[in-house]
Parts: sequence; structure tokens; C-alpha cells
Amino acid sequence: MERRKALLIVDVQNDFCPGGKLAVAEGDEVVAVLNKYTMFFSNKRLPVFASRDWHPLKTSHFKKYGGNWPQHCVQETKGAQFHPDLFLPENTIIISKGMDEDEDSYSAFLGKDLSGDGFLDILQELEIEELFIGGLATDYCVKNTVLDALDNGFEVNLLIDAIKGVDKDTSTQAIGEMIDSGAGEMTFADISKSAQE
Repeated sequence: MERRKALLIVDVQNDFCPGGKLAVAEGDEVVAVLNKYTMFFSNKRLPVFASRDWHPLKTSHFKKYGGNWPQHCVQETKGAQFHPDLFLPENTIIISKGMDEDEDSYSAFLGKDLSGDGFLDILQELEIEELFIGGLATDYCVKNTVLDALDNGFEVNLLIDAIKGVDKDTSTQAIGEMIDSGAGEMTFADISKSAQE
């Protein structure tokens, strides 16, 4: 693999996993698979990004203030933390999104790192050309992130064995939309096999 590839883990946070405030059914099942990917990319010294919802207490994203969702992933709460079993290398770049009180910000491309630099700017600075994307949830933040990545000219690999969705039907539709828009499907077996060739 060349330097211009990167892994992006989308929103594998406590509130999106079983027991969380906006849990995706079996959402925690992506953790063990994603850990294989993070170890693989880390060993190859390729960049690893992890996006997270990082909402203020008051936001139009929440039902209480006119939005569609129950309160979740509020900044500095346990629910906003990454799943405790998720392996993130020390040099993982954290991308926070949903911080604006008036925006939903499903896509990681609307997020920023801890220094305030935009995700797209960081990818361009690192000369990343190809993204490998997995996480939660298939039919919302994963879909929006993948579509934005494609719109911005990146080659995208959807990690089909490392995603879970809110709804079965909308998740199936989302996968179809991502593939039709140009994303490729990949599993860990595919990526490890290609590395050996």
C-alpha cells in the first residue's frame, strides 16, 4: 500500500452502541473488525482518522430543540466517548463534527481536528487519494461521509464487514447509493490478501 491511503472510522461511540442513547442494533459488532483494520493501517504507517459526533448540550439536531434525534454524544460525556474496546493508535487524528448548534453535520467532511483544521484540508495536506471507510451508522453518517468523499474526488472503499445501520431497509438503500455513486466494497480478507500480492 502507498502512503496516499487512509482509514476513516466513523462515529463508533458509546451512544451509538448497545446501551447508548441512540443505539444501533449490534453496533458494537463493528469494533472487533475495525480493530483489524486499524492494526493493519497502523503497521503500514498509514493515517488513521476517527470521526465523532461532538454535540453541544443545546442543538437543533435534538428533538428537544426541533430536531429529529434524542440527545446523544454531548461533548465530554461518556456517551460521546469512543467504544472502550475500539483500538485507536496514538497518532489517530480525531475529527469532531456536529458542534454547531444549527447543523446536523452527518458527514465527517463537516468536521475538524483538535486544532480546528477541516477534514478535507487535512486529507489534501497529507495528499490522501484513497479512503477506507467503516463505522456507524450505515444509513446516516457513513453514507453522507462516503458520498462527500466521492464528491471531493477520493477513491472510496466501503468496509462492508465493518458497518451497521439504524434500519435494515434504509441501510440496504444506502449501500446501493454509495456503490452506485462509485464506492467499492471491501472486506478485511480483501485488504489483507491484496497486501500479500
